[in-house]
Amino acid sequence: MRRLFVVTILFLSFLLPVRAAYILLPMDEKTQKDHLKAYGITYWVLSKGQEAWWLLNYRGGSFAFPHTKEYERECLTRGVSYEIIPDAQFNRIRDEISNPEVNMEAVKLEVAPKIAVYTPDEDEKGNKLQPWDDAVTLVLTYAEIPYEVVYDTEVMTEQLAKYDWLHLHHEDFTGQYGRFYRNYNGQPWYREHVRKMEELAKSLGFNKVSMMKLAVAKKIKEYVGGGGFMFAMCSATDTYDIALAAEGTDICAQMYDGDPADPRAQEKLDFSKTFAFQNFELVKNPLEYEHSSVDHNEGRNVMPEQDYFTLFDFSAKWDPVPTMLTQNHTRTVKGFMGQSTAFRKQTIKPEVLVLGENKPAYESRYIHGTFGMGFWTFYGGHDPEDYRHFVHDPPTDLNLHPNSPGYRLILNNVLFPAAKKKNRKT
Repeated sequence: MRRLFVVTILFLSFLLPVRAAYILLPMDEKTQKDHLKAYGITYWVLSKGQEAWWLLNYRGGSFAFPHTKEYERECLTRGVSYEIIPDAQFNRIRDEISNPEVNMEAVKLEVAPKIAVYTPDEDEKGNKLQPWDDAVTLVLTYAEIPYEVVYDTEVMTEQLAKYDWLHLHHEDFTGQYGRFYRNYNGQPWYREHVRKMEELAKSLGFNKVSMMKLAVAKKIKEYVGGGGFMFAMCSATDTYDIALAAEGTDICAQMYDGDPADPRAQEKLDFSKTFAFQNFELVKNPLEYEHSSVDHNEGRNVMPEQDYFTLFDFSAKWDPVPTMLTQNHTRTVKGFMGQSTAFRKQTIKPEVLVLGENKPAYESRYIHGTFGMGFWTFYGGHDPEDYRHFVHDPPTDLNLHPNSPGYRLILNNVLFPAAKKKNRKT
């Protein structure tokens, strides 16, 4: 009787399907069909309340999470390459990663971060107030990662605390409207943007747009200091620090705020207030499409076909933060331009961590740092898959660039706040 019971159990075990324990999203160059949507799948799994693993430096920074039929169907639906592996194989992978001789680490991702994008909303007619797109909103939409839009009103009414991660859209925090005056001051979109900004500043109790933008920059600084994650690209990088350094000093010419700039503005800059940059020179010509010497623009002699920057290699076990931020299937990333394209090395504070640089050009493209309990990252350029993105250019179609290394760097930052807190320490 006992023998019959054992045989019956064995027979039933063969009839039951063998359930694989984990889904692995490989992120190497040859295997993954859509690197960008793989981040979206991982975010979606986290949003379901399921923890996941980020396997740093393992096959390009792969992701893994417990297998369910629902998760498998979602990978198929979104066109993301995946592998179903049994629990024993996943444990062997983790053992391999834990070997102190290999530069890998397994980081647990716990909660899907709540994301905000700081960007001007549409006008009353549904028209965009700025005639260009933003790489972060493009890739968040493509990867199907949800986000909410905030702007000056939300920032000034203390709503940033609701969010774990904040992106600063192409913005001019100095109140000079991107210095588009010379080429676009007669354009309806420019005039409407100025009108809306002046109206918004007045509604929030400020006499000038520059004063409002400074107050917003300081609120964002408080958000980071309290433990927030801030990511900025293009002109939102250097103009943010310029605004902080120029607190109490008028750096705006008359066409921007109605009165002349302080002739002694340069000597009054306080670099102790900035996140990343120091010892930079303000561009005095208010009609020049440039704010300061932070941006490596004048004298930059880099041909487009040679414009690449290199990501640094970090110790995954000892430096998990920069390792997370530089995960990619290649260490060489195609460069791209913007109003702020690259950062001159001599203007970067010594404590700032350089994640990616064009060494021959003596410029940094991707930098990171901490402030208080939070983190910030600055990424030079406007669109990783559009070398020169001009006003009124159509948005980049990421269906044509599902394996973009430049866009992967953005999504590394998006998932970074999901990492277990002990792995975020620097």
